[in-house]
Amino acid sequence: MKNRCKVLELIHCSIGTDEKQCTSTWRAYKYSLLATFTNDTTDFKQQFGLGKMESKAIHCFLILLIISSICDASRLSQLNKTPLKSIESKDGDVIDCVHIYHQPAFDHPLLKDHVIQMRPKHQPEGLLAENRQLNRRKSITQLWQSSGSCPEETIPIRRTKQVDASGASFIPSINLHNKGANTELIGQAPTLQFVAALVGDDQYHGATANINVWEPQVQQSSDFSSSQLSFTAGSDVSNFDSIQAGWHVHPLLYGDSSTRLFIAYFTIHNSQTIGCFNLLCSGFVQTSNEIALGAAISPLSTFHGAQFGVDVLIFKDPSQDVWWLHYEGTPIGYWPSKLFADLANTASVITWGGSVLSSESDGQQTTTQMGSGHFPEEGFGGASYMRDLYLVDESLKLKPLGNPTTSAKQPNCYNITLGRNEGGGDFIFYGGPGRNPNCP
Repeated sequence: MKNRCKVLELIHCSIGTDEKQCTSTWRAYKYSLLATFTNDTTDFKQQFGLGKMESKAIHCFLILLIISSICDASRLSQLNKTPLKSIESKDGDVIDCVHIYHQPAFDHPLLKDHVIQMRPKHQPEGLLAENRQLNRRKSITQLWQSSGSCPEETIPIRRTKQVDASGASFIPSINLHNKGANTELIGQAPTLQFVAALVGDDQYHGATANINVWEPQVQQSSDFSSSQLSFTAGSDVSNFDSIQAGWHVHPLLYGDSSTRLFIAYFTIHNSQTIGCFNLLCSGFVQTSNEIALGAAISPLSTFHGAQFGVDVLIFKDPSQDVWWLHYEGTPIGYWPSKLFADLANTASVITWGGSVLSSESDGQQTTTQMGSGHFPEEGFGGASYMRDLYLVDESLKLKPLGNPTTSAKQPNCYNITLGRNEGGGDFIFYGGPGRNPNCP
């Protein structure tokens, strides 16, 4: 309860704004969030039988998902940088090719004089040759790429629309079996469902995943469904850092139900909250001129048909003191360690899994899907998977997860199973349909 109460001091109206600048909608959600955390909620540790570190990781992960969407609509002009070239995608997105030194990262006060590192000096052993082989048979692309490309020394940035900025202000609360939470300001409070495989008994320097790509159906525009790899470090829920990457369907953020590549980072320290999805705030330094964060990806997997996945790697390059993100074997960019207090050196918890945020209707569970919308028992082609799950050690060598644990908030709605290939490498099947006869 003490940690939950401390969270109240750390939730602000919006990044870079004060109470007077907040909209009434955001204030309503903020108060609902506070009510949820301060009421008699079931502790993660008791509810799932998790260890202290695992419980903290899930708690922090939920806060990250809720608050990382923050974006003040009044900052629309600040978010959209002057492009050297613009590309109109067939799906309606506009991709702006912005000079690499004019990207949002350099709005961060700690990065004013930052010199961009174009590539990692070191990377996990064996990945380069493996990725070259994999890329020969990869067919995952982003839709905008068929309409043009960005020149060297620029990066592609998906242009933020008014609907995006407004949607990013949607900050729903987490309903952890709360009793008597005051939700009358906004009606029925949204809830977050999650499943995850996690490790939390060491100091971690990186991790990998091949994430199966689907287009889960969402029940209403305020819902979202995501699949991600997440890193967390910190002493408690009032002092922690987190980064993540994967794909999600987030209508309120983008104005449609397309499956999109995303990243997020979030840090909460000394009553300061900073973080966002993609490049909606400063911090992440992008180096690739080929990948637009937040852009739609294709092709997508089909039920018992062709299966597609994206390779995601996050690791700490000790010589550059940054956390690199690789997508499909290509360096996309990095989070400088100076952004973080607890995640500056290593992560204490890593999770692989899915989440669904939804607004319940008449006390019923949502029909918003996670992953493929099918349970793990349906296996390859039926259920969504993550495979090639490895950790990266201090010497940048890949190693198995060791003894990961799994957690599912409501396994009759969404669930997860864990396995290991004979040749090494862990995998999970995860997801579910949401509301069903066993999940009313």
